[in-house]
Amino acid sequence: MAAARKVDVVVIGAGQAGLSGAYHLRRTGLEPDRDFVVLDHAPRPGGAWQFRWPSLTYGKVHGMHALPGMELTGADDDRPSSEVIGEYFAAYERTFDLRVHRPVEVSAVREGADGRLLVETSEGAYATRALINATGTWDRPFWPRYPGQESFRGRQLHTADYPGPAEFAGQRVVVVGGGASGTQHLMEIAEVAAETYWVTRRPPVFRDGPFDADRGRAAVALVEDRVRRGLPPQSVVSVTGLPLTDAVRRARETGVLDRLPMFDRITPDGVAWDDGRTVAADVILWATGFRAAIDHLAPLKLREPGGGIRVEGTRAVRDSRIHLVGYGPSASTIGANRAGRAAVRAIGLLLAGHDAVESDEALAPAVV
Repeated sequence: MAAARKVDVVVIGAGQAGLSGAYHLRRTGLEPDRDFVVLDHAPRPGGAWQFRWPSLTYGKVHGMHALPGMELTGADDDRPSSEVIGEYFAAYERTFDLRVHRPVEVSAVREGADGRLLVETSEGAYATRALINATGTWDRPFWPRYPGQESFRGRQLHTADYPGPAEFAGQRVVVVGGGASGTQHLMEIAEVAAETYWVTRRPPVFRDGPFDADRGRAAVALVEDRVRRGLPPQSVVSVTGLPLTDAVRRARETGVLDRLPMFDRITPDGVAWDDGRTVAADVILWATGFRAAIDHLAPLKLREPGGGIRVEGTRAVRDSRIHLVGYGPSASTIGANRAGRAAVRAIGLLLAGHDAVESDEALAPAVV
């Protein structure tokens, strides 16, 4: 601890949630690199957006909410979202002088001395009075395991490594996953592939009509209930259903979105079901989502028996110095903004020596 640099707050992650938290810390009068520090392991600004596939243009992005204090204006809908949002985040960091440290890897957060947390990083250690954890999920793609998976002679990849549709031209592709990414990948790939198959664990739910505030609050309540009980969070997207856009309607009409139940095993040449049905494939694309990237918090033993971290608002119930933003009900762009504000409000109370239990109002409705 003697060698650790002392600050009031460490922010881990500079995506939407982390930048929101840093912005609100700045507004309270805290100075970056003196009172707080923002650490990001990515090579450049843009959060997880910088890693999105080139065919995901800005015009295809649903529900991108502006960061607090600065709108994103004049964006070209035909440009890759990775470029548009990356440039926006970079301008935001400059405008508010947030001084993000990157690339910095955080290896562990553990109990320190004098009531501080010790944050161990690739640029040295920080001794902090409070922590905003905004590490998102992109770094932890979820790969299901199925019998025979290692025997498959084709290519397997995850959404995290999706390169765009061109690489699948003329191939037989199985897309696994019923979320937004899976349907987007499938509809793109179907235009160039020899054959496509869509496999999901559950029948997909398509949502017609507007996603209004009432639906948003209901969706967030479902996710929030899980984190209150210490269960691993589901994304807000997972409980909203798939929007029934014109493109989705066309894909359903042409059979692209004809769904198959989950296969039982993987063979060297494809996938198979116990009823004798088989599908030959050159590629299996796992659009199976992500898990919260919180392994660095393991030394603090925050997890509940259910496998998640129990959270009230943004505060970790087991340690009021730690706030998780962009986690559970705040895992959307507008939810991340509100969570950043709520976390900073509670941290302000903590630093002043007051009770740091904040109201949940800032998180509702955290709509995608």
